[in-house]
Amino acid sequence: MALRLLPRWLFGREERTPRRTLPTFHPDPSHLSARQETGWRATWLGHSTCLLELGGVRLLTDPVWSPRVSPLRFAGPVRFHPPPLALGELPPLDAVLISHDHYDHLDMETVCTLSTTGVTFVVPLGVGSHLESWGVPALNIVELDWWDSFRLPGSSVEVAATPAHHLSGRNAVTGRDATLWASFVVRDDSARLFFGGDAGCPTDFAGIGSRFGPFDLAILPIGAYGEHWPDIHLTPEEAVSAFRDLGGRLLLPIHWGTFNLAFHDWHEPPERLIEAAREAGIAIALPLPGQSITSTGPTPVRTWWDP
Repeated sequence: MALRLLPRWLFGREERTPRRTLPTFHPDPSHLSARQETGWRATWLGHSTCLLELGGVRLLTDPVWSPRVSPLRFAGPVRFHPPPLALGELPPLDAVLISHDHYDHLDMETVCTLSTTGVTFVVPLGVGSHLESWGVPALNIVELDWWDSFRLPGSSVEVAATPAHHLSGRNAVTGRDATLWASFVVRDDSARLFFGGDAGCPTDFAGIGSRFGPFDLAILPIGAYGEHWPDIHLTPEEAVSAFRDLGGRLLLPIHWGTFNLAFHDWHEPPERLIEAAREAGIAIALPLPGQSITSTGPTPVRTWWDP
């Protein structure tokens, strides 16, 4: 299929990259260093990378700081904007959640840097083998099957791996679907957060919602969809449907606005989401990369990507 799509990739007329430098928000590291003891806080750092805080712990999802998401340093999707926060500016982390092993979700250089801090990596089955091969100590890796859970030491926060319809593999020729992919539930007695990773439409969101919901915040992918791969990435409209199945109260869209991974206009996903959310009567947040949303603060909904 890749060869068949190559002409469109090279000569398609979609606006797949921004025409100008995108705005970002540089969060104050000293502000982020204060533990979120009550309520929750989520900071979108671009694509599927989010800093999640609740119950006094901090978790980082699918961290990618590299300029490209590719096995090659000189080719492949390149960032639309630099990371809004330098890797060294992150506050101390309690865990890193990895949804699957694709390059735009599992970044070797970022993982190796984070590993020097001794942080725990929570990953789906099989993904730990990648990390171990990069030098991450096995004691710092927790592998989960769907519906397995892990309580962060010294806290009341539990992480559960939940189903996701997607695929895996870091090589198009070998290793396809040799490791598991997952979404995650992060919860304590005060809040429930859902991180969708790269969950596609056939995912049983209603089953997850029935078992773990309702969710104070549902973080769902809305970009990189396409007619040639209809079931592995959510469209904005499908994200709204998934959100309702989950029993969500606020939707934070991810997986858009950072890399060119599909044939649609780069700014199409949030524009379609705004319309779908309006029709469904649901609450959404559209922060700039680097901007935080909290359980008590105002919810940013601004078309910051407009020319």
